[in-house]
Amino acid sequence: MLFLRAVYSNLVFEFIIATLIANEFTEMSQSMKSRSSASAVLALVLATGSTMDIAPAVAASPAWVATWQASPQPVWGTDFLFPTNVPPVLHDQTVRQVARISLGGQRLRIVLSNAYGQQPLTVGKATVAQPGQGGDVVAGSMRTVTFGGRDVAHILPGASLVSDPVVMPLPALARVTVSLYLPNTTPLSTFHWDGRETGWIVSGDQSSALALTKADGAAIQDTTARPLLTGIQVETGQPAHAVAVIGDSITDGATASLDKNSRWPDFLAARLAPHGVAVVNAGISGARLLSDGMGVNALARLDRDVLGQPGVRSVIVMVGINDISWPGTAFARDARRPTLEELTAGYRQLVEQAHSRGVRVLGATLTPFEGALPGTPLDNYYQPDKEILRQQVNDWIRHGGVFDAVIDFDEVLRDPSHARRIAERYDSGDHLHPGDEGNRAMAEAVDLESVLPELGTFNSSRCR
Repeated sequence: MLFLRAVYSNLVFEFIIATLIANEFTEMSQSMKSRSSASAVLALVLATGSTMDIAPAVAASPAWVATWQASPQPVWGTDFLFPTNVPPVLHDQTVRQVARISLGGQRLRIVLSNAYGQQPLTVGKATVAQPGQGGDVVAGSMRTVTFGGRDVAHILPGASLVSDPVVMPLPALARVTVSLYLPNTTPLSTFHWDGRETGWIVSGDQSSALALTKADGAAIQDTTARPLLTGIQVETGQPAHAVAVIGDSITDGATASLDKNSRWPDFLAARLAPHGVAVVNAGISGARLLSDGMGVNALARLDRDVLGQPGVRSVIVMVGINDISWPGTAFARDARRPTLEELTAGYRQLVEQAHSRGVRVLGATLTPFEGALPGTPLDNYYQPDKEILRQQVNDWIRHGGVFDAVIDFDEVLRDPSHARRIAERYDSGDHLHPGDEGNRAMAEAVDLESVLPELGTFNSSRCR
């Protein structure tokens, strides 16, 4: 009987659809008559209680969206200008890190990376928890993270690893502690150098410890680098959108206050979270559009860091100042500076690749940098001829018509009376990177409707 009822319901449903379609191809008088017939059949179906067979309610499928990111970089040698801030090798040690997500959800997954490793890495245990003070976590909040149902995970060379879902309801802008125990000898080849958040490395398996201790008398080492942890994803009740920001140290937050989530993408995340939109920061200090350095070039990592992130619908591109200014400095003494044509070709290719994946691209102008990095080995970072090229690039970004929209960060940060410099109130003091207030001003300058126009009209600030 149930089978016959289902067949009958399907036939009635098909008749209704056919009748309604026929309405589109008949005269008005005939159309009215047909609609009356269709309405009568629909009333019959409703009266017989067959509606559940015709159109059963289907729950929305859970969707995953990237909510936090730390783009992986290769660990450099001791001869480089900056220290790595991580040991070259870990063994029988736990790494504990804290991350502030952008969009919340009912479950989460963590993403680990061995992108630049030459051998498999073993994670003996991983946990997530609600952070407390310092490296402590809140009692009762600890959750074990598994990989394919197992506590132990192996990450192949060049690969990333996504965990199983963990039930851990989180609101937007929540902080999460991730602890990784590495039982074997683990060369650190992949990390994110400037996390702007304090993490800890301790001896033994302390992945489930509420408070870190000096196991075996070894000191607790703190670090602002991020070994292995490269992403957090959350599950939402319906498909959610994410905005990725690909850039250099200004996006990475080189001079933002430590442990304060005051990078400009952090402030942007706070603006977008009420609208159900995530923000992932794909900034790498020292990053360039066309050349490798403290990370691979933007075109080489676009798929991994932006287009491959679940839910990404738009990307903001703010990269190029290091392409202009690194050549001739201690970073790259003998390197040739790219031409305007080479830089614009790079931007065009980035936009083409994003558009081919249905991702909207916003170009951001390069910010003022006269007098950058005084009293450092990079005090020749600024030169008048570099400034000329920056102005040419900005003019092309504004008027080239390649980007879907333009965010004029140059206009936002520059000193009105001295346009080649960052305004004093926005300057971190190094004349290159904005401080916290400069980062806030940048985030407030982003027109949210230009980022994701299909989400409707937002209250917004400048975007030209």
